[in-house]
Amino acid sequence: MGPPWCTGQPRRSSSSAACGPRSMWRNAAPRPWPGGCGRSGPCAAGQPWLRRPHLPVSLPRLLIVYPWTQRFFSDFGNLSSPTAIVGNPKVRAHGKKVLTSFGEAIKNLDNLKGTYSKLSELHCDKLHVDPENFRLLGDILVIVLAAHFTKDFTPACQATWQKLVGLVAHALARKYH
Repeated sequence: MGPPWCTGQPRRSSSSAACGPRSMWRNAAPRPWPGGCGRSGPCAAGQPWLRRPHLPVSLPRLLIVYPWTQRFFSDFGNLSSPTAIVGNPKVRAHGKKVLTSFGEAIKNLDNLKGTYSKLSELHCDKLHVDPENFRLLGDILVIVLAAHFTKDFTPACQATWQKLVGLVAHALARKYH
């Protein structure tokens, strides 16, 4: 039996619901295991699909792959190398905030502009973040999801996620227009 993404039923690659944002995010969103992921947890039980992906690496990956984005995080301390970026507690904390915010988008797919209204205003008026960075971070998120879900991340699934991260980036950039 395949991994129980949505309903506990075997996964079908052609099913659009199985790779839909809500169902996939439930399986991808970083959260602690109730009993940890030690020797007796699902990771040790030979069920690698139950491991949580490393979505928190999305923000550090953005800062490493696109180093010019680091200028918006000058108060985060040492960002001098990939090791420093990945190990930076402020980067990790902000990465968690970003993922929590993205989770809110998935919960409010019908009102992305409203969901991101205040964040758009903050990033535009106070932080002066280049709105292109929202698209770049979305692309990084898709790459990390693809690396985690491997063969289950079909081209149709990728298309769904690319559309979603594009809509989120557009909602975040709304106050710039």
